[in-house]
Amino acid sequence: MPELSKIWLSSPHMGGDEQKFVKEAFDTNWIAPLGPNVTFFEKAISDYVNDNVYVAALSSGTGAIHLALEILGVSNGDDVICQTFTFSGSANPIKYLGANPVFVDSEKETWNISPELLEIAIKDGIENGKKPKAIIAVHLYGMPYKVNKIKEVADKYNVPVIEDSAEALGSSVNNLKCGSFGTIGIFSFNGNKIITTSGGGALIAHDEEIKNKAVFLATQAREEAPHYQHNVVGYNYRMSNVLAGIGRGQMLVLDDRVSARRSNYQFYYDNLHSIKEIEFLNEPEGYYSNRWLSCILTPSFEIREKIRLALLEENIESRPLWKPMHLQPVFKDCKSYMDGTSENLFERGLCLPSGSNLEQKDLIRVVNKIKSQFL
Repeated sequence: MPELSKIWLSSPHMGGDEQKFVKEAFDTNWIAPLGPNVTFFEKAISDYVNDNVYVAALSSGTGAIHLALEILGVSNGDDVICQTFTFSGSANPIKYLGANPVFVDSEKETWNISPELLEIAIKDGIENGKKPKAIIAVHLYGMPYKVNKIKEVADKYNVPVIEDSAEALGSSVNNLKCGSFGTIGIFSFNGNKIITTSGGGALIAHDEEIKNKAVFLATQAREEAPHYQHNVVGYNYRMSNVLAGIGRGQMLVLDDRVSARRSNYQFYYDNLHSIKEIEFLNEPEGYYSNRWLSCILTPSFEIREKIRLALLEENIESRPLWKPMHLQPVFKDCKSYMDGTSENLFERGLCLPSGSNLEQKDLIRVVNKIKSQFL
């Protein structure tokens, strides 16, 4: 019997115009970490998010967080609050700078950083003579965090917010786009994201000076001089003109990609919500999620694994929700403020295939396999 075709969790999806812009880079010999594609890609992101933001195209979303932390003055020994329920790329850059991650649990409505626990963490830091230097809040799976409440807490204690929108390009709250809410925002264009540049990311600033500082640090902190002059340590984080060409093409189909992912979620919801053992994450009022990944909650770890392994047998990729950072061995000694929410989500949650290039027959295969586990 022939092997069933693979259904991926979230694979790249080209739109058709990417090759034109990449060819333009080759034809003009702009094979470098700067050039017209980079400029046009940055403008396309800025136009999409908010005309008043400034964009630096970089080699990764993780690099963007690293630069954001450095620009905000984070250094060795500082504390930085980070959402625990996220990918390690949100937290690793804190350690790059010798700073200390302080992990905060999620709330149940969006699965993102809890405003109440965030305030407790900040107050504890202040009482112990160590006010946090920054907050990293994540829009997980494309669902925006509670932007107004987090801003209210951050402003109350004057702590800047790095808005990790790696998974949330195209998401919004009250018609305002994610990436525009934080002191500094970041996007990721990794191969599995809503759009991709193969590898890449972006830093979003409300001040052109911050954007320029990010570009300076991302290009090895080279000073203006006829020779190579470096007064501070820099990084090799600028996006290449070739990859930015892919990004230009991808931006042309971004709205279509968001629509397709939301349609996948709706298909899963329509076909599975009647099963009492399966729960979905609904959008709060005013929220619009790009539904980067469609996720379900089951009653237990055992049922989650039963579904995951059944899908695997069908050559269908699925994945547990993020394992919280405070449970990761690399961060085991870090301070954390937990109430059990993220651990519960990790135990019970599963990400279903969500790519914008999925066909109806793929979605039917996934749904039928899941339904078969409850007959």
